[in-house]
Amino acid sequence: MVLLTITSSIVEALAIQESSNPEAVEAHHDDNETETPSQNDQEPSLDEPEIGKPISHGQIINLWKTLKAQGNLTYTLEQLLRGASIYIPPPPPKPEPSPEYKALMARLRREEEARAYERMVNPVPNLETFNDRFPHAASAFAEVNKPTSARDTGDDDNVTMNEVHRQVTLIINFLVSIAGVAATLWIAARWWSLPSRLFLTLGGSILVGIAEVIVYSGYQWRMEEGKKKDRKVKEVKEVLESWVVGKDDSQDEKTVLIREKEVDENDTVRKRRPEQKVDI
Repeated sequence: MVLLTITSSIVEALAIQESSNPEAVEAHHDDNETETPSQNDQEPSLDEPEIGKPISHGQIINLWKTLKAQGNLTYTLEQLLRGASIYIPPPPPKPEPSPEYKALMARLRREEEARAYERMVNPVPNLETFNDRFPHAASAFAEVNKPTSARDTGDDDNVTMNEVHRQVTLIINFLVSIAGVAATLWIAARWWSLPSRLFLTLGGSILVGIAEVIVYSGYQWRMEEGKKKDRKVKEVKEVLESWVVGKDDSQDEKTVLIREKEVDENDTVRKRRPEQKVDI
C-alpha cells in the first residue's frame, strides 16, 4: 500500500475537523476500533498528526468529504494534496550483535593491534631489487652501447619524410592524370549532349584511375621481386691475380746490411741490433 506524507494543509484540516465536531471524531475512532485488524494495520494512525508522517489516500478523501459535509470549502482535495510526496519509511534499526560476534570482533581487533605493533618494532626489510644490487648497470650499458657515429643514431625522420613526400607526389600525379584526361574528353566531346559528355568524362576518368592503380601495383610488385632476387643472390669472391709489392723479377734479391749506428753518450736513441736483414 502506497502512503503519502502529511502536509501542513492536512494538519490544519484535521485540527479544524476535531474542533468543529469532536463527537464525529470519537465516533470515527470507535468505527476504527470495530474494523478488522488487517484494516487497522494498513491505515496509519492520525491521533497525533505531524508534517511528514504517513497518511493513506482513503484517509485524505474521508477528511475532504467530512470538511465538505460540514460546509468548509476552504480545503479542497487539491489543496490538501499540494506538497505531499510518497512516504518512505525509515530503515529498521540494526539488530543488536550477539555476544559471540562481539567476542570475535574484540579478538580480531587485539590480533590486528598485535601484528601492527610487531611490524612497527621489527620492520620487514625491503626486497633487494636489480637496481639496488647493480646501481650503475644502466649507465654502463648506455656507455657501452652508445652510438659511435651519426649513422648509428638512425635517420627515421628523414625516411618518414621521404616516404610522405613520395606518397604525396604519387597522389598529385594521379590527380593530374585524371584531371587531364577528363578535361581532354570534355573538350573533345563538346558537340555531344551534356549527359553524354558527362558520362564520357566520368567513365574516362575512372578508367584512367584504375589504370594508374594497376601500373603502380605492377611497379611495386616488380620492385619487391627484384629485392627478393637480390637477397637470394650470393656474393662470390674470386682472386684473379696476386703480386708482391716492390718485387721485380729482373733484379736479384739482395741482402742489405744496415750498419750499426754510432751512439753518442748524450744521445737517447735506442741502439739497433747488428746484422739485421731487411728484404726489399
